[in-house]
Amino acid sequence: MITWRSIVRTFQNNHAPLRAQVRQLSLLEHHSYNLLKEFKLPVPPGVLVTTPEQAKNVVSKINAPSMIKAQVLAGGRGKGKFNSDGKSGVRMVNSPDDAFKSATNMLGSYLTTAQTPEDGLRVDKLYIYKAISIAQEYYLAMTFDRQRTSPVLLISSSGGTNIESNVDNLHKLWFGLSTGITDEIHAYVQAELGFSDTEMKDIHRILVQMVQLFKEKDATLVELNPLVRTEDGEFICLDAKLGVDNSARYRQKEIFALEERSPEEEEEYQLAELGLSYVRLDGNIGNIVNGAGLAMATNDLVSLYGGKCANFLDVGGGATKEALSRAFGILLKDKRIKGILINIYGGIVRCDMIAEAIVGAATEMGGFKCPVVVRLQGTNSEKGLKLVEQSGLDDLVVEAEFEEAVQMIVKKTSGVKF
Repeated sequence: MITWRSIVRTFQNNHAPLRAQVRQLSLLEHHSYNLLKEFKLPVPPGVLVTTPEQAKNVVSKINAPSMIKAQVLAGGRGKGKFNSDGKSGVRMVNSPDDAFKSATNMLGSYLTTAQTPEDGLRVDKLYIYKAISIAQEYYLAMTFDRQRTSPVLLISSSGGTNIESNVDNLHKLWFGLSTGITDEIHAYVQAELGFSDTEMKDIHRILVQMVQLFKEKDATLVELNPLVRTEDGEFICLDAKLGVDNSARYRQKEIFALEERSPEEEEEYQLAELGLSYVRLDGNIGNIVNGAGLAMATNDLVSLYGGKCANFLDVGGGATKEALSRAFGILLKDKRIKGILINIYGGIVRCDMIAEAIVGAATEMGGFKCPVVVRLQGTNSEKGLKLVEQSGLDDLVVEAEFEEAVQMIVKKTSGVKF
């Protein structure tokens, strides 16, 4: 399926072959731990903290070497680096004072890993548990193989950070959701990874519970990395990552209520709730358009004339006046935006309704506080333009021609002369 979002991403990638972009829920580690516990999977008891003082108190109560782990939606934390002290996102501390110092450097700082943006991700939560003596690290995961239209078990004896350099050595075992872990899979795992009969009883139980979690929670990924064997012979999951199919939102309301979003994702989420399509870009010109084709053409022309778009906001054909007014308010909270281009070709959506929303939002907010260029063509465009012109709003400019409207907003936001 080709989505509006995929078209935008394709445009950004220099018109590469179309590729659907599917957004899926990912959970922070501590939420994943709670789900694992619900399905009787072995995880270490731990505590979530948000301040250095809390970290110090937790380690004081543990009274033993402890692990402190940054809670971000990205892997590779053990090899990542904080912008504060250059140390990783997974640390062992030996005292409450060590915990306080580490937490001070971690909380509020940015962690960069191989899976984060270049600037890293801000860390506002830490998970702490008693350090465990590890004899062996394993990797276990379940996901979907789209080519075979089948769920697949991925398993390796090189877990933890080692998995990143041993991906080719993963054992891949396809299974059915109705059949689960068969005797054949059981025998293969034991033979290839060298588990004893006693160990295999624990591994089999873990695999069976993973399948149950995978099915009942509409998961797209259940990853235990590492699943460790302790010096005492126990198996414990020291890190977990879960992904849930976005199409299952209506069935998995409790899980989706746990979703944590960055400010950029929050904008997209709020606008999606209004029935509007939004993609954040890296420029300073806000776009409000209707239709993916017009969005691409608008971004193309803005770039041609030396400007850069801050977003695509597609109001589509069914947006209400109330939804549009709220959308303007959300868009204008973006401090990067220096001007807005509203480019509407009225067909299903009426230009007079767009105009009412523009004027209503401006009045409610006491003006837009940045230049706004309005181009309305199509259904009821004359009526809409008249409403805008009669609004008395100083920061609104009406321009009927596409190229002139683009040149005008680029000039107002960057000073480029034409």
